[in-house]
Amino acid sequence: WEEILADHVAFFRKLSEEEKQRFRNELQIFIRDKRITGIKTEVDETTRVLAASSAIIPIFGFKKWEWNQIKEILVYPMRFKEDFEMGDGAGHSTLGMVGSGAMNGVMILSKPDLLSGFKNPRDRRNVGIHEFAHLVDKADGVIDGVPGVGLERQAIKPWLELIRKEMKQIRSGRSDIDPYGLTNEAEFFAVVSEYFFERPDRLQRDHPELYGMLEKIFQQKRHK
Repeated sequence: WEEILADHVAFFRKLSEEEKQRFRNELQIFIRDKRITGIKTEVDETTRVLAASSAIIPIFGFKKWEWNQIKEILVYPMRFKEDFEMGDGAGHSTLGMVGSGAMNGVMILSKPDLLSGFKNPRDRRNVGIHEFAHLVDKADGVIDGVPGVGLERQAIKPWLELIRKEMKQIRSGRSDIDPYGLTNEAEFFAVVSEYFFERPDRLQRDHPELYGMLEKIFQQKRHK
């Protein structure tokens, strides 16, 4: 696990020795308490550690966080459709998904996309962080782009106004934020969470207001 963290998890490498030990502890707890199940694919140690790291990174600023929103991660060998069907054909474009209804408490991740998300730590794309950001968002019971943690009541309106302003910049072609963030407020939050954890320096430089809000939401300073 230590070798995997050192080789693949840039977030871990930047931590102090004390913080690294806390990360290791959180990782052990997550892997002990949550099922990580391969569906027609093997869940090797790298896959297991990176899936768990995806859960630890966004909540590392919350020292008493418990992942009650998730029971199991299903790892698929490829991308899939909204109805969970795997394949390479048209419509098989989903990299990850947080389940609802009968699938509540379950997350599905495409194994190749999970691994590639950590392969290049500066491309602002990490499906594991993206999906766990949705669950941080769901801390208040609903995935709507307004996370139930980190935002005081009086900050909700400015946050929504900032989302609308940033979305307008994306539509006009004057933003480097992934256009997938235009889907809705929830996807915007997940997309910019990827940006925040992978390229905090660039986010702070090009989107200082957005960086500042995400710093408050996640209770982490990432520009170090």
